[in-house]
Amino acid sequence: MDVVKCFAQTYAEARGLFLSAARDAGAVVETIHHPLLGPAGEELATDVALSGNPEAAKLLITSSGTHGIEGFCGSGAQVGLLRSDFVESLGEDVALLQIHAQNPHGFAHERRVTEDNVDLNRNFIDFDAPLPQNPGYDELHDFLVPAAWDGPAREAADAGLQAFIAEKGLWAFQEALSFGQYSHPDGLYFGGRAPTWSRRTISGIVEHFGAGRSDVGVIDFHSGLGPRGFGELIVTGGAHSDNYDRARAWYGEDAKSPEAGDSVSAVVSGSLDEGYLNGLPDARVTFIAIEYGTLAPVEVMEALQADNWLYVHGEVASEQGRAIKQRIRAAFYGEEPKWKQDIWRRADEIARKALAGLRGA
Repeated sequence: MDVVKCFAQTYAEARGLFLSAARDAGAVVETIHHPLLGPAGEELATDVALSGNPEAAKLLITSSGTHGIEGFCGSGAQVGLLRSDFVESLGEDVALLQIHAQNPHGFAHERRVTEDNVDLNRNFIDFDAPLPQNPGYDELHDFLVPAAWDGPAREAADAGLQAFIAEKGLWAFQEALSFGQYSHPDGLYFGGRAPTWSRRTISGIVEHFGAGRSDVGVIDFHSGLGPRGFGELIVTGGAHSDNYDRARAWYGEDAKSPEAGDSVSAVVSGSLDEGYLNGLPDARVTFIAIEYGTLAPVEVMEALQADNWLYVHGEVASEQGRAIKQRIRAAFYGEEPKWKQDIWRRADEIARKALAGLRGA
């Protein structure tokens, strides 16, 4: 298998590769159409492929594109699993469900967020309860979304960010940003005011395909944090939570926890795993995210900030807009063959460990 050919250059190409590989592998495919279109007028959808024994008591789920543009990474890994011998190794006791492009609008438009500027991985909260507060982000918001990307307004904003970091430290800055915020719809890491289309779609898929399973393993593909090409395994829950203990049994010391303080990720609010835990209350759910590194953290942060500014104030079709889109693509997708090969090797390794873990559950 030529691993590099599993990775696409556009959302439409990625979707075509996934659907073709799924059908060639004998998977049962279902499609949930998104109400909007892509930038070239193309159809958007979340596609689902089920392989193996549909009645198996245990289910392995892979998911891509939770953070739109990060779908390039996850889609390539999913196509690789379908084109390799992985499906043949499932046996009768474990089925494989692959959810492609959980946030298809962000994937197609090369944004991390959904069509309503919502970070899907901050959207899985109880919206009937009081919204989480993030005073650190409130303090930073005006600096993160300056009126202009160049000139005095940007210089003042950068000075404000640097003053915050100088006073409170870089980790406090990362925590304030990445925890999630529910007060500024035009800001970064906005968790929304209600369940998004993508959240509702994922919840429906999980409840439908996960019903009656005894054990469910989940691998959610991400990119943008950590050493280039390396996939850190991020586990929610502090040390000795049920999910953490099972993940450590399956993956060993590679499993890291933000709550335990040994992960490249800070603690976040309303993450995807909550949807699985709430949607599958009778199953043992072992959830990990694989976070593949790309660029240095400051470059990734600046690319996110620029893309958000473009959404609020800029023009995508302008020369400046095109330059910003190139930056955010580089922040979440490694174009070179080695990066893609590294992503695949780690994905294959972790998927096989998950399969072994499910069999032993």
